[in-house]
Amino acid sequence: MRAIADRMVLAEGWGRGGIAFAAGALGALAMPPFGLWPALAVSLSIAVWLIDGSGAASRWASLRRAAAIGWVWGFGYFLAGLWWIGAAFLVQADVFAWLMPFGVLGLPALLAVFPAVGFGIARLLWSPTGWRLFAFAFGVTVAEWLRGHAFTGFPWNTLGMALGQNLWLMQSASLVGLYGLTAIAVVLLSTPALLGTGEGRAGRLAPVLAAALALASMAGYGAWRLSGPAPAPVAGVKLRIVQPNLAQDAKFHAGNGPAILRRYLELSDRATSPETTGLADATHIIWPESAFPFLLHREPAALAMIADSLPRGGVLVTGAARSTGEGQETRYYNSIQAVGDTGAVLASYDKVHLVPFGEYVPDFLEHSLRAIGIREFVAIPGGFTAGERHTAFAVPGLPPVAGSVCYEAIFPGETMPPGPRPGLILNVTNDGWFGDTPGPRQHFAQARLRAVERGIPLVRAANTGISAVVDPYGRILASLPVGREGVIDTALPGVANVTVFDDVGNTVLLGLCFTLFLVAVAGPRRRSR
Repeated sequence: MRAIADRMVLAEGWGRGGIAFAAGALGALAMPPFGLWPALAVSLSIAVWLIDGSGAASRWASLRRAAAIGWVWGFGYFLAGLWWIGAAFLVQADVFAWLMPFGVLGLPALLAVFPAVGFGIARLLWSPTGWRLFAFAFGVTVAEWLRGHAFTGFPWNTLGMALGQNLWLMQSASLVGLYGLTAIAVVLLSTPALLGTGEGRAGRLAPVLAAALALASMAGYGAWRLSGPAPAPVAGVKLRIVQPNLAQDAKFHAGNGPAILRRYLELSDRATSPETTGLADATHIIWPESAFPFLLHREPAALAMIADSLPRGGVLVTGAARSTGEGQETRYYNSIQAVGDTGAVLASYDKVHLVPFGEYVPDFLEHSLRAIGIREFVAIPGGFTAGERHTAFAVPGLPPVAGSVCYEAIFPGETMPPGPRPGLILNVTNDGWFGDTPGPRQHFAQARLRAVERGIPLVRAANTGISAVVDPYGRILASLPVGREGVIDTALPGVANVTVFDDVGNTVLLGLCFTLFLVAVAGPRRRSR
């Protein structure tokens, strides 16, 4: 192992860059649908050795070398983990196909700036001892937090997700959240680096054994947390979640609206067993994001068809675009709407965290990009308008609902609106943009972790995979895979006790980061005495 580590440390030029790129790409195997978290251990260990080899004549040159290798590592990681984004450019290929290289290569190139920052921060605190792993974890965790918040944020495939897929290990998210899992994952999974650079047998093996013990302790905590009784289902609620598996390009044509609505209604009324005959057995029907190529609240005939289909007292909760104002003052929102058995729209939630370039063009780029024919993917005049704030919305017969539309569910801080504690997280999405690729699996895994962080069940309706009901401990009670049309009939799980993360938020993360920083700074000094 020492010989391998020495080769990595001493690598230069294109060889050094190639090692960093390959290590980053290998780390992407820790993300869904593969979930091979040991791959991230190899990847991070190589990253530590490459930072070891970033020493130079000056501190500034050292920092630049570490940041450069961080960018290459990050480019490999994001390219391997996000290549599937290219599928979205082929939905309307005549309009967007020429932009695919910019999306597939450009987004990873931009996101790689964050690992570059993290590696640079780590190098500022670096030491030749094993304590440098804490500097590494501090730098990378800060960078991952920044990636999730800066410039609207994009925390997709945050490194903590390596531990956030295993049912036992993910339970620690109830204590520390996604970014806390990231800090833990980096410090523990980078310890194999010391097998090649540690001093003496104890310096090589002890940290790895300690990391293995820590992972076992996390698994033990998870097993204990899961051993208790499941929360009782919410009384009087019978959910029917519909996954229509519509072709994505069909949803853009307004002429398909009546046929699409009929398909939703027919599928919603489909018998799924001798005991479940259809809509009459459900209290709440859930349809996915942007279910129709028209504005539902402005189509009385569509609302009447829905009302006629619903059982007495039944409610449809559906993704739907809505608008306010007229003429030049019209604003469009990507929303969730509840429709009652009279055809009235009873409640709405407007998506707050829109997708840049997918649902709107940022103001400072809008004029320039539209001048050369670039617009948002969703063909709404002027793009969508963001909702004012995250709020729980009231649906008759349900506890308070924390709404999330599409990728809002990947943001840990955006599933908990102010006010009374919600009884469910409702995520409607349209992952049909990305076909049968890792994208929908990654999206679902991240949404699933929100349930564990908050101790609140997740109800998820997707146009095509993965629709599911997840209990407040992350257990999947029912689901439909990518590419399958179908219906889920289920009760609504109850909530768990308030979690530590739900109670104190990122306070625990601040404590973890301060500890990592303190150990990174003080550890080598104590060792040198």
